[in-house]
Amino acid sequence: MKRMLINATQPEERRLAIVDGQKLLDYEIEIEGREQRKGNIYKAVVTRVEPSLEACFVDYGEDRHGFLPFKEIARQYFTPGVSPSQARINEVIKEGQELLVQVEKEERGNKGAALTTFISLAGRYVVLMPNNPRGGGVSRRIEGEDRAELKEAMDQLEYPNGMSIIARTAGIGRSAPELQWDLNYLLKLWNAIDGAAKGGKGAFLIYQESSLVIRAIRDYF
Repeated sequence: MKRMLINATQPEERRLAIVDGQKLLDYEIEIEGREQRKGNIYKAVVTRVEPSLEACFVDYGEDRHGFLPFKEIARQYFTPGVSPSQARINEVIKEGQELLVQVEKEERGNKGAALTTFISLAGRYVVLMPNNPRGGGVSRRIEGEDRAELKEAMDQLEYPNGMSIIARTAGIGRSAPELQWDLNYLLKLWNAIDGAAKGGKGAFLIYQESSLVIRAIRDYF
């Protein structure tokens, strides 16, 4: 049985663990006064391309620039006419280029936040990946008959080409209309995010992820 354990004995921080029996599923620390950015979505601007690192640094509106590896850049941002399979980062990405990014890992020490352009939006039952058509499926934690039934319901869902969805464990036992309702909310959210990105220039925050506890409840329960 899954349980959430919260240690808030220290006023300046909260520690949260998700366990299933004796297995640790997740462990995170939220420090009071330090803004949590994991999951946030930003409009960003490339400030430096580093071919030796196969990555670039981007201004996403915070004090320290973020780190964006080449493998985390969607092809929609590549310079047209260059073969993606053979290109180096400096051939397809340019300084001053604007991107939509999501924080994957928080800043640590002297390292800036790790970013990706492959956006994911988590709902109650499904996760929408609006610019990653190859990332869909059913959560690895779902097995047996539950997996087969959920996959059958997922096959009935309607969403635009070029996107993909992942069924979450909370989707077990849910009907196709229930999953579609959750997906429709995420599609509306994505349209709002995409519209905000296209309507503004420079680096700025577009979407702010939920707090640590709310995120854990959504992701695991």
